[in-house]
Amino acid sequence: MERGWAWVAAAIVLAACSHAATTAAPEARDPGYGPEPTLPAPQKKLIPTVRIAPAKPWPPGTAPAAAAGLAVNAFATGLQHPRWLLVLPNGDVLVAETNAPARPDDGKGLKGALMKLEMKKAGAAAANASRITLLRDADGDGRAETREVLLPNLNSPFGMALVDGRLYVANTDAVVWFPYRAGDTRIADAGTKLVDLPGGPINHHWTKNLIANADGSRLYVTIGSNSNVGERGLAAEDGRAAIWEVDTATGRHRVFASGLRNPNGLAWEPGSKVLWTVVNERDELGNNLVPDFLTSVRDGGFYGWPWSYYGAHVDERVTPPRPDMVARAVPPDYALGSHTASLGLTFSAGTSLGPAYTHGVFVGQHGSWNRDPPSGYKVIFVPFDGPKPAAGAMPVEVLTGFLGPEGEARGRPVGVALDKRGALLVADDVGDTVWRVSRASP
Repeated sequence: MERGWAWVAAAIVLAACSHAATTAAPEARDPGYGPEPTLPAPQKKLIPTVRIAPAKPWPPGTAPAAAAGLAVNAFATGLQHPRWLLVLPNGDVLVAETNAPARPDDGKGLKGALMKLEMKKAGAAAANASRITLLRDADGDGRAETREVLLPNLNSPFGMALVDGRLYVANTDAVVWFPYRAGDTRIADAGTKLVDLPGGPINHHWTKNLIANADGSRLYVTIGSNSNVGERGLAAEDGRAAIWEVDTATGRHRVFASGLRNPNGLAWEPGSKVLWTVVNERDELGNNLVPDFLTSVRDGGFYGWPWSYYGAHVDERVTPPRPDMVARAVPPDYALGSHTASLGLTFSAGTSLGPAYTHGVFVGQHGSWNRDPPSGYKVIFVPFDGPKPAAGAMPVEVLTGFLGPEGEARGRPVGVALDKRGALLVADDVGDTVWRVSRASP
């Protein structure tokens, strides 16, 4: 169901003529956030919204704004499109400096040319370093004084996990592993492939994340869809829009959960040991559809894509309809606002940010390109009560200010992680910085 893309050109012209707008905050009654969001009717516009926040990285001496009682400083600057983070047991921090791989069939024609132009404005066309860099703060001052390229020459790496002396890396087309010893700053080994992942010349959602289970016998790997709502046909979606379970001994895999348009962050809830993820939902149904979401992940669960969204809300653009699949769709646990591009996820167990952040999740929201006013561009905290988001709880803004006064993107948060001292690290791929959020001194 490919459609004409003449509207893209018109939308870009309209976006260029529009005035700056501020980010919509997740206020107490915002219907697009929370455990029970209110979803409006779909809006089918001739020209869908395209609103790009042009990338203009931080002016000297500026930084994002931390919530009351918190402070922020640059842990490391001058990186090359840092996207994802892993904190090692010895306190070293790994950062995936990465961008999209070559995708020759995902950028053809008028659509491809115009979207490439606009994504370049948004900072998404930065050079692809395709490496993992090690950052070390040996003196404990909250700033990394050591920086080494641990693994060069990868293929758009994203997720990482350390299990029993093996560092697993999710490249865009395969999970590979490398031998690692505590304290290593460089790895010369060529790596061993564990399992191929869907890639290819389209590879629409290219980021692949992973997490290990408690005993390291399984990896869980996120694989986004190859389209918005299946318009390339379901054959192009084989193995996609899913979380795989991979045996670390053999590489054998199965689909653990499906119907997830673009899952990214993965984390284990500390008490229940249940897997959670954040998911980017579909576009072109209006400013306030469809909310990205945070959800627990059931073994065998189906979450609706492409036939429905947020449970049983049917997407009438998808043909032929599948009421049987819609009936199976699991509603998510928590809405994160529409088009916020929620990517990073980590539970707060062990945080030193104070009692307000004791139990819940931090979420990195990369920010919208197709909403007016913009949404996301912040790091939020979702409070939990036991193993689930607290009833009626709205998210707390932890780190903001990524949009400048003229609507420019000074930064865009992606991966989030807790360092060895419980401070929050945030990868900012437009600001080329890893920020560190800590409790403010009295």
